[in-house]
Amino acid sequence: MDFKLTDEQELLIESAREYATRYFTEEDVRKAYEEDHHISVEAAMAYREAGFMYLGLPEEVGGVPVDKLTQILLVEKLHEFTGAILPFVTDFNTITDVIDFGSKDQQEMIMNAIENVESTCIACSAISEPAAGSDNNAMTCVTRKQPDGTYLLNGQKTWVTLGGLAPYTMVVAKDEDPSYDNDKYSLWLVPAETEGFTYAKLDKVGQQIIPFVDQFFDNVVLTEDMRLGEPGMGWKLLMKKLEFERLLVVASSLGLAQAALNDAGAYANERIAFNKPIAKQTQIQMHLCEMENIIENVRWRLYRVTSMIDNGESTRLESALLKGYACRELTKVADLAMAIYAAIGYTKEIRVGRIWADLRGNEMGGGTTEIMDYISGRQLAKKYAPKM
Repeated sequence: MDFKLTDEQELLIESAREYATRYFTEEDVRKAYEEDHHISVEAAMAYREAGFMYLGLPEEVGGVPVDKLTQILLVEKLHEFTGAILPFVTDFNTITDVIDFGSKDQQEMIMNAIENVESTCIACSAISEPAAGSDNNAMTCVTRKQPDGTYLLNGQKTWVTLGGLAPYTMVVAKDEDPSYDNDKYSLWLVPAETEGFTYAKLDKVGQQIIPFVDQFFDNVVLTEDMRLGEPGMGWKLLMKKLEFERLLVVASSLGLAQAALNDAGAYANERIAFNKPIAKQTQIQMHLCEMENIIENVRWRLYRVTSMIDNGESTRLESALLKGYACRELTKVADLAMAIYAAIGYTKEIRVGRIWADLRGNEMGGGTTEIMDYISGRQLAKKYAPKM
C-alpha cells in the first residue's frame, strides 16, 4: 500500500511545523504545563485562523472536506512538532458530534463559536461517571421530562477533558430511568453558564496542559432544542464514530513518541561517555532500534486502518486492536528515551519524562488498553474459530 504524501499534505505538514514553532516554544509549553494548565488563547485562536479546525468538517457548514488520513497526519505532526499533548483532538471530536448529529441551529451555533469565541477550546464531552467508565450501562446521570415540556438533568460526570474551559459540554444521559437495564440515552449540548451546572478540577499525573474535571448537574433545566439527535439514540450515535476517534488518539501518541525518539537520538549522539558518543554503545543502539521499530510499525498500521475508513470499510476490529497495541508500545518508546538520557531523563529539565506521562494517559483515553484487548480479543476468537 502506497502512503506517499500528496503535495497538499506536504504543505499542510509544513504549515503545522510553522504553527508549532511560533506558538509552542519550549518556554511556552513549560508555562502551559506548569502554570496555566492549558494552552494560550492566542495559540488556540491561531489554530483556528490557520484553518486547522475546519479540516474534515462539511463544506456546507463552512468546513474544508479532507480525507481521514489527512486529519491523522495533522494530529500526528502537531504532536511531534510541539512535544505536547494538545486539546484539539478532544475539541474537534465534540464539534464534529454537534455537526453530525445536531440541528441546523446547533450547527450554526457551534460554527459561530469557532469563529468568534476567544477561548482555548469550544466543546467537550461528558461521558464517564464515577461508577461507569467502560461499563456504560452503569451510568446514572439522567434526564426526566417535566410537565412544562422541559427536562431536569441530574447526576455526575468524571474525567471530562477540557471541562471548565469549554463553553459547551455534550452530556450523555439516560432518558427518564437511571437503572442498569435502561439502554435509552440522549445527547445534550449544555452551555457552561447553565444554572445548576458546576465542576471540580482533578489532579492528574500527566497531561497537565489539558484540564480534567468532575462535572455536577443539580436540577439543570434543559429544553428540547438542546438535544442532539433523536431521543434515546445517543449511545448508538457515539458508537458510529468511535473507530476514528481511537485512531486520533493513536496519532497523538505517535507524534509524541516520535518527539521523544528525536530528542533521545540527538542526545545519544551528543553525550560523551568513555571518550565517545553513547550512540556508539551497543545497548543504546538496541534501544534506538526498538524505538524505531515500534514507531514505524504503528505508523504503517495507523495509515492502513485510516485508509480503510476512507474506503468505507469497517474497522471495528482493526481500530481497537491498534489502539490497544499502539498506545501501550508508544509509551515504551518514551520509557526507552528516558533510559537513554539516564538520570537526567527523570528530571523536569528534560521533556521526555513529561512526554512519558502524557503517553501513559493516552493508554486510557478513548477506551483503556484492557478494554481494547477485550473488544478485539472477542472478535479474533470468532475470526479464527474452526468453520463447521
